[in-house]
Amino acid sequence: MNSAAVVNYSPEKYSVEIREIPKPEIGDDDILLEVANVGVCGSDLHQWTSDHSWPVNYPVVLGHEFGGHIIELGKNVEGWQEGDRVVSETAAIISHNNPMTKRGLYNLDPTRKGFGYGVNGAMTKYVRVPSRILHHVPDQLPFEQACLTEPCCVAYNAVVKNARIEPGDRVIVLGPGTIGILCAAMAKLCGAEVAIVGLPQDAHRLEIARSYGCEVIIGDAKPWALERDGLGCDGVIDAAGASITLRIALDLVRPAGWISKVGWGPQPLGFNIDPLVQKNITLQGSFSHNWPIWERVIALLASGQFNVEPIIGGVWPITEWHTAFEKMHTGEVVKSVLKPV
Repeated sequence: MNSAAVVNYSPEKYSVEIREIPKPEIGDDDILLEVANVGVCGSDLHQWTSDHSWPVNYPVVLGHEFGGHIIELGKNVEGWQEGDRVVSETAAIISHNNPMTKRGLYNLDPTRKGFGYGVNGAMTKYVRVPSRILHHVPDQLPFEQACLTEPCCVAYNAVVKNARIEPGDRVIVLGPGTIGILCAAMAKLCGAEVAIVGLPQDAHRLEIARSYGCEVIIGDAKPWALERDGLGCDGVIDAAGASITLRIALDLVRPAGWISKVGWGPQPLGFNIDPLVQKNITLQGSFSHNWPIWERVIALLASGQFNVEPIIGGVWPITEWHTAFEKMHTGEVVKSVLKPV
C-alpha cells in the first residue's frame, strides 16, 4: 500500500516532489505511526532551496515535527499500545555506546541521524519510529499544536537550558522566524522583558511576536538595549539564519552578559570578535533537545501555559506542500502545518 510523500531527492535546488512510497517495515523496537500532522521547519525549506549545511541521505522524505497514532508495535516494544496519541523526538538513529548518549545527551552524539535528512521523515501517512523517542500526548492537546512540540523544545533548550534568564532581565531576540518567536515567548515565560528584532519585510511575523507580549523592533535595537542603565541588554538569543547577526549580538549585550546562538548560518564570519573577550561575554551554542525537555514542553503545552496557536498560519494537505513551503519562505506565515492524505 503506497502513500503520497514529500521527497527531497537530490542536492540540486528545488529537488522536492510528491512521490508514492510503500508503507515502512518496522523493526522489533519500533512502532509504526500514522501521522496526524507534521510541521514545516526552516530546515525543510533550506533543503528545498539547497542552502543547508548538513549532510542529507537522498532521496529522503522530509519532516521531523510530527505526531499521530500508533498503529503497529514491534515485538520488543513495551509500555505503548495501538491507538496511543504520541509525538516523536527527532533522534531517529543514535549510538548507544557514544559517551554523549551515555550522559543522556544523545542529541549531541556526532553519529546521530534525524528524521527528514538522515532517515525518512513524516511528510507522508506512515513513519517508522524507534519507541525510545515517543512521548504521550494528552487528549486535550490537538495534533496541529502537538506536532510543534519539537520547535518548542529547541526554544526551551536555547532559552532555559543554554541561557540564564532571571525575572526582570532584558532579553533581545534576533530573527522573527518560528524559533525566534518561540524563544521570545519562552523568555517571557521566564519573566524577562523581551524585544524581538526584524526587518521591514518581517512586519507580519513581528506582530505575532507582539501577541506574546514582546516589544517589536524593526531595525536598530541599540536604544532599547541601552534603555535601563546604558550598558546593554542582559542577554541576546540569536535565532537568525545568518552569521552576521552575531556581530549585532556582541554590540547589544552588556559586559558579563550572554548570547545563546540557535540560528544556523553557513557564511564565514569576517568580523572581529574581540568584544566577546573585552566584554567578558558568554557565547553559548544550542542544538536540539533531549528526553526531559520534551516531557516538560508537552506539560507546558497541555496546561495552556505555553500556547503555539498564534504561530500556526494554516494547515494544508501534503499534496499542497509547495503552497505551504512558499508561504513560510516568503514570511506570509510563521509556521505551516501539513496533513497526510
